Amino acid sequence: QVQLVESGGGSVQAGGSLRLSCAASGRDFSGYALSWFRQAPGKERSLVAAINSGGTNTRYADSVKGRFTVSRDNAKNTMYLQMNSLNPEDTAVYYCAAKWVLGYAAVYTTINEYDYWGQGTQVTVSS
Repeated sequence: QVQLVESGGGSVQAGGSLRLSCAASGRDFSGYALSWFRQAPGKERSLVAAINSGGTNTRYADSVKGRFTVSRDNAKNTMYLQMNSLNPEDTAVYYCAAKWVLGYAAVYTTINEYDYWGQGTQVTVSS
């Protein structure tokens, strides 16, 4: 079992940058596939970016490709989301999620595939 805590959210003007972190407690962090999802008011939770357990494969939502970068440091039990060129449409609560996948290198992109969730961190982008 793993516990996830997001940090790094805040308010920024359009064009700015933020770096989110997802710190995990528990054992065997490198055995989990991870992802970032976001949920804006009145909208469903949707994938932002996903990364496999070894950090060698990633997926991005079309809306963030070229602007956001997901990475992980298994030695620090932490995943990151570097967000550049932010725009008001990126305003949402951002959640990290984990799925136990020891031995598999796949990337997982749907909500129902994930077993563990953080509490979320608010990102607000003003125009």
